[in-house]
Amino acid sequence: MHDDPDQAVLDRAQSGDYGAFESLVRKYEGRVYRLAMRIVHQRQDAEEVVQQTFLSVLQHLEGFRQESEFATWLVRIATNHALGLLRRRAAHPTVPLSEGDRDDEGLPRPEFVAQWRRSPDEIASDRETRQLLTQVLDEVDLKYSIVFVLRDLEGYSTQETAEILQLTENNVKVRLMRARLMLRERLTRLFGEKPETATQLSADAGPEDS
Repeated sequence: MHDDPDQAVLDRAQSGDYGAFESLVRKYEGRVYRLAMRIVHQRQDAEEVVQQTFLSVLQHLEGFRQESEFATWLVRIATNHALGLLRRRAAHPTVPLSEGDRDDEGLPRPEFVAQWRRSPDEIASDRETRQLLTQVLDEVDLKYSIVFVLRDLEGYSTQETAEILQLTENNVKVRLMRARLMLRERLTRLFGEKPETATQLSADAGPEDS
């Protein structure tokens, strides 16, 4: 059982208190919208993700067994809706995020992950670079870019990201390192350190999984 900060309100909501459910919506709708925008990039689509997310939460709230915190469960639902929307509009191939897990697991566990000269949230908040970052994220394989969004932009821990995406923590670490390397390759001048550092880290990361 997790020590959930939303436990008291959640208990009331699960007992049929719609006011308690609405308070959860008010607390998290901004976070869900921000996450959705970082994945789907379009306001109308992000609003649809928010609506579908809370509709799903309402429909499944009674059966939520609290094996994770409510916020983690909510973000998992939002992420799945956002990824489903991306696939429906054919922006990305319909490849499950879990594909290639065995290959990822076969790589050495990274002892470090390449660092940014500026924090990713600072990068994302810079009006001059946010659009470029969004464009470059679209060029990165979805199973890597979504880990970058959750870990570096949204600030979820490795464990929380693993729970949201239903991956192992080692997979999250490997995919985050690869995402940062892919992004750094394209944005070295703006965000990275020295190009040779990225080259060395890329060699250490091992071969790409297929």
